[in-house]
Amino acid sequence: MNKLGIFMNFWEKKWDADHIKYVNKAADIGFDILEFQAQPLLDMSEQRMKDIKKAADDRGIELTYSLGLDPAYDVASADDKVRSGGIDYLKRIVERVGFMGGKVISGVSYAGWGVTDYILESGKEDILERSVDSMRQIIKTAEDNGVVYCVEAVNRFESVLINTAVEAVEYVKRVDSKNIGVLLDTYHMNIEENNIGDAIRYAGDYLVNFHTGENNRRAPGRGHIDWDEIFKALKDVDYKGRIVSEPFVMMGGEVGKDIKVWRNLDIPTEESIDAEAAFLLNFEKQKLQQYGLA
Repeated sequence: MNKLGIFMNFWEKKWDADHIKYVNKAADIGFDILEFQAQPLLDMSEQRMKDIKKAADDRGIELTYSLGLDPAYDVASADDKVRSGGIDYLKRIVERVGFMGGKVISGVSYAGWGVTDYILESGKEDILERSVDSMRQIIKTAEDNGVVYCVEAVNRFESVLINTAVEAVEYVKRVDSKNIGVLLDTYHMNIEENNIGDAIRYAGDYLVNFHTGENNRRAPGRGHIDWDEIFKALKDVDYKGRIVSEPFVMMGGEVGKDIKVWRNLDIPTEESIDAEAAFLLNFEKQKLQQYGLA
């Protein structure tokens, strides 16, 4: 069965939190993976990172990492200083992921997260070239640390560069490393793809990581996305990788502001979110079994 995971900020309104608490919570509910934002690693002592890793190992939880790149570190920027700073910043994060024994980091980390400074008149080629050149340098660090760097196709409101599976695969081909792959996310695909199943099939062997979330950012099964189409497509490409659910349902704090959650989508209590996490885990296990992925 594919490993199933949950993103820590289903519960938390800050990107940094008590990681060990959520390692234990993920294990207690029955998940295989806990994912969290990678940026806080830069502010942790080595001992703190070791403690989190030990807690995860003791509970049989794999740790994976996500990243929404601060535009101050935009590796696709036309400003050489910003781009150089971003390359160094992402290399240091990848090194920390490697120190933690992490195998995968994903997200919007091929350009600044957000699109407010871009006006496109004639395509993305200049942005793409700068990003790919930066990524080739970052990927060398990923190779040295045994980390696979996944580029995530996200909706038009969160990136100008990679919005679809086609664009993600083209980017990975241009970087050309065994340590880069594609992450697809059902929430974003619901906005950008003509057909979600076809997008998954197009990604095929380039698909290294997979995020699930409803059209409304709630847990899978609480919206209108066609999950039969999705799990059938995952079966079609014989996807055996990680499936990490990434709902965002609480307004307020850093997370609510950054993700643009302007109303509570579920009852904003720990007990209620625990119940939703258990619901989505069972929902995904049933889909894996239904489509012969278990």
